[in-house]
Formats: sequence, structure tokens, C-alpha cells
Amino acid sequence: MLHTRTETMAREENELAPYAARSSATRGRCYPEPAHAYRAEFQRDRDRVLHCRSFRRLEYKTQVFVHVTADHYRTRLTHTMEMTAIGRTLARALRANEDLTETIALAHDIGHSPFGHCGERELNKLMADHGGFDHNLQSLRWVELLERRYPSFPGLNLTWETRAGLRKHIAADPGADLDGAPIGPYQYMEAQIADVADDIAYQAHDAEDGLEAGLLTHEMLSALDLWQLADERCRAHYGDALPAADRAAFTIRFLLDLQVEDVLLTTTERLKAFDPQSPEDIMNAPDRVVTFSDGMKELLKPYRDFLFKELYWHPDVDDSNQHAVRLMRRLFQHYVANPDTMGRRARQQVERDGIMRSACDYVAGMTDLYAMDEVRKYGLDEALD
Repeated sequence: MLHTRTETMAREENELAPYAARSSATRGRCYPEPAHAYRAEFQRDRDRVLHCRSFRRLEYKTQVFVHVTADHYRTRLTHTMEMTAIGRTLARALRANEDLTETIALAHDIGHSPFGHCGERELNKLMADHGGFDHNLQSLRWVELLERRYPSFPGLNLTWETRAGLRKHIAADPGADLDGAPIGPYQYMEAQIADVADDIAYQAHDAEDGLEAGLLTHEMLSALDLWQLADERCRAHYGDALPAADRAAFTIRFLLDLQVEDVLLTTTERLKAFDPQSPEDIMNAPDRVVTFSDGMKELLKPYRDFLFKELYWHPDVDDSNQHAVRLMRRLFQHYVANPDTMGRRARQQVERDGIMRSACDYVAGMTDLYAMDEVRKYGLDEALD
């Protein structure tokens, strides 16, 4: 027997908590479409994100190390997939909507520029007098306007719930709304889960890449209380016979477990205290529902500070990123001065959005590889000032 959309919605109704989003209760899409026979609305959203160009480009965009540094370092795509897996684990345990959580997680970084957060900061500087640049807002721009997969409307025409979930930096603004419906002061359960899953993923996996690169060591990390807790679990599970290098890699697993368990326990306590009976109750709760405990936040602060000092701002990482970003700046300036050298769609966009925003969209959509190819194509990689 085929599993139909109706059966999926019935399962959601029977299995999900009252505060979870339901496909049957979606606020819908900007452009009405007929229902699909076998996929519920959030499943369709997920598939649209997976099949779009901006998602595929994440494979060649920087997470920490500029792409092509090594094959096994994480890219923006592998980070997204790992974050999505964590999000599904949290959503299932909390009886939230897994499909919606997964969709928000998959789409959260598709607006990221090449060369990671350094590239984002540079584009924001270049666009300072023209609305700035933020990768979260750019993700919205892709799903609502820039993706072109349908002849009858721009973007992907995702549901209200998915689009609201991508507005994490807007939801807390007083009176924030989408299509006339409020999206805050806190977001739906599924959006909160995706947000914390992002933190959990990078806090563990960026350290793993740093260990692999030789920029971090088990000894360095052992000065941190959070790492010590994870290491204790690792030794309790595997014993003390593991070589130091292997123990560090295996400790990452328990670093993930500690964070996931803490979020589940803290969220469960808040659910009991707030007793939400609808997604709107989650949005209007006295405080954020899905979060770390105060104790875990205290452990995470020095850990994050350590990552910034010893990894993100390490000369081997920062110098490589800054060099790439200087070349990206030249590329942006080249397109502003020579709009005819941009791609066809970007050229068509200029009349509507102006050259600055069009060039920004064009560069932001590039992979690290394509951006460097364009730099070489126009001879922009000659000696920098």
C-alpha cells in the first residue's frame, strides 16, 4: 500500500506533541499550489531545498578551512548535513516535526558567501551603504526570490513555517511578522531546534577539523572543563589504552552527546514549566524553550573563546581566509565596474535591484572554487596591495 499525504498528516496528528507544527495546519504558500498526493507540505519544502542550486553549492564553500585545503575537512555542506542529523535527533526526542526541522536546517546556510564568515564580513563592508549583507537574510533571498525552478513564481514558494524558521535574527524584533502573522518573540519549536543544532554541530566538528589539521591537540583542549567532561566519558567507555591522538578524535563523539543531552533535559524542564499547547504558545513562552542549561552555557563560553583564539584566528587559518577575501573584494569591484562580465541572470537582475545588490548576490552565490576561477580569469590575482 502506498503511503499518502493524508496518512502522513494523520501520523503527525497522532504522534507529535501539541506544540509541534503540523502539515495540516500550515499557513500555506505565497503562491497557491495543489496538494501533492504522497508528500505533506514540509516534505515538499525539504525536497525543494535539496534540489536547488544554492544548496548544491554548499559542497564547495568554506566552513573553517578554505576549500581544497584537504579533502576531508568539513565544507558548508557537510556541516549542514551534520547539523540536520542532530536536529532530527532533537526533534524526534521532543516530539516536534522532524520534516520541518530538517528543512530549516538544510536551508539555513544556503545564503552563505564563499570563504566563510570572513567572506560574509567583507561583503557586509562592501554593501555598507546599500543595505549590508547577512547570510541568514541571504538564505531568505534565495528561497523567496533568487532561485528559479518554477515558471509561475520566483524562489521556491516554501511554506510560511519554513520561511519563518529562517528568520531567526528577525523574530525577536518587536512586532516582527511574516505575511501579517507574528513570528516572535520566539520562534516555533522546530526553528529553535535547528538553531541549537547548528551550535552543537560546529562546536564539536570544528574542533575535530582543528585536531586533524594539527592546530589543536588533546593536551590544549584538556585545559577546558567541557573537554574534560567529554574525555572522562570517553575513558569510561573505551578505557585508558587509546593513543592520545585517537582519544581526542573519539572524545568529539562524547562532546556531541553532552550537548545533546543537556539540551533535551533543559528543554524538557521548560516544557513542563511552560506547558505549551500550540506552536503559538512556544513563540509566546516566557523564555526560549530549546536551549542549553545555565551550567552548559558556562562551560561553552571558555570553549568557544578557545576555538576563536586557537582555531578561527590561528595565523594558518586566518591568513588563508584573508588572502581569499581580498581577492573576493577585487572580484566584487570588478563586477560593479564591468556588469557585462557577470552571468546572464545577474545581468538581468541589475535593472530591478541595481548593480551593487546584483553583484553582491552574484558573488555571494559563488563557491570558493568558482570565485577563484573568476579571479584568475580576469587577472585579479596579481600582487595585492
